[in-house]
Amino acid sequence: MLLFIQAAHAAETAGAASLFGQILLPVAFFAIFYFLVIRPQSKRTKEHRAMVNALTVGSEIIFAGGLMGRIKHLEGDYAVVSLNNNTDIKVQRASVISVLPAGTIESV
Repeated sequence: MLLFIQAAHAAETAGAASLFGQILLPVAFFAIFYFLVIRPQSKRTKEHRAMVNALTVGSEIIFAGGLMGRIKHLEGDYAVVSLNNNTDIKVQRASVISVLPAGTIESV
């Protein structure tokens, strides 16, 4: 009889540990996912938004198509970019991926 009581007590303890493991595992996965994926992505998004809001006339930029040019004027969510003396294009400000240091276009 004592053997059955010990077996039942061991099964009850294993059940409690199993429940703890079932709760701990998803929490651990979410924490890893948050610190490796969500947090860095939100940081990059915030930095990109700040860069786009800081664009000014005369800034030298590279946008998503790989072209680079100088901002001629800003029109709300769009920027008119001068690629050379004869070519101006209108692009979305959000498509700007990098702001270059002044004088970079002339040196290329």
